[in-house]
Amino acid sequence: MAQGTRTWRTAAETALYGPDGFYRRPEGPAGHFRTSVHASPLYAGAVARLLGRVDAALGHPAELALTDVGAGRGELLTGVLAQVPPELAARLRPYAVERAARPPGLDERITWLSDLPEGVEGLLFANEWLDNVPLDVAEADAEGTPRQVLVQPDGEELLGEPVEGEDATWLARWWPLEGAPPGSRAEIGHPRDAAWARAVRSLRAGLAVAVDYTHGRDHRPPFGTLTGFREGREVRPVPDGSCDITAHVALDACAGEDGTLLTQRQALTALGVDGRRPPLALASTDPAAYVRALGAAGEAAELVAPAGLGAFGWLLHPVGGACAGLPAELAAG
Repeated sequence: MAQGTRTWRTAAETALYGPDGFYRRPEGPAGHFRTSVHASPLYAGAVARLLGRVDAALGHPAELALTDVGAGRGELLTGVLAQVPPELAARLRPYAVERAARPPGLDERITWLSDLPEGVEGLLFANEWLDNVPLDVAEADAEGTPRQVLVQPDGEELLGEPVEGEDATWLARWWPLEGAPPGSRAEIGHPRDAAWARAVRSLRAGLAVAVDYTHGRDHRPPFGTLTGFREGREVRPVPDGSCDITAHVALDACAGEDGTLLTQRQALTALGVDGRRPPLALASTDPAAYVRALGAAGEAAELVAPAGLGAFGWLLHPVGGACAGLPAELAAG
């Protein structure tokens, strides 16, 4: 193996989360890309309403956890705390799980952790976390044999040994490459399956939700999705800490037998995010209210756009019987 050449999983782990990694930079993820959390406070409002449903299903426990996995700089938790009713806020224990240091000025009610809190009861929410769980990449060679893709520090790639073991088993079930045309690629997703399973196990009871770019087994992208982001632009992925390194998530593989998959459009619509324009009559009776409602409708429309953020996948995983019916409630609208 050439000097400095590594698998993508190893290289991305250091590039994203090492001492000089991308996610430890002071500007945080929001300095480079915009998620649903940053698009509108309506998103935090929807999560607050979902939290209320979890609270009701659990019988309004004395302590209710809200665990934000991949919390960035605490933007989602800050938004939710601003929108939950006082009675719920008094019982809420918000946890931010993030490898970067706690940002200055963050609400003192938020507990900042580098790992998941264990045995809590409530809502675990992971917005665009799994796409940054590092994984390996496979590519079909000239004979159609899946091989490990290796990467050098400057981002140049070369093919390594044939994929074997757990990697080969995962590919065969979820993203088959055997016999595929040369150059076909797949991202080997079992590290994300394992990360999600561990996140779900951290709950004693409640609901775990993962939101991310996704694709299904019958529609995997033929050349994969591994890419980089820097300062709002998609860039070539180079594992040197200068850019985000991300790939879409096979949420169907993460779901297992107990998970339910929805689109963000389905989930947010069920949680009251409405992108319809306000009635024109409001413009003549209350112009200021009309302008506010029009702005909110525009933000909502962005969050639920079928060709944009609305196409994100929501994976809902209830833990315990009390929240078992919540995925079906959201699916039904």
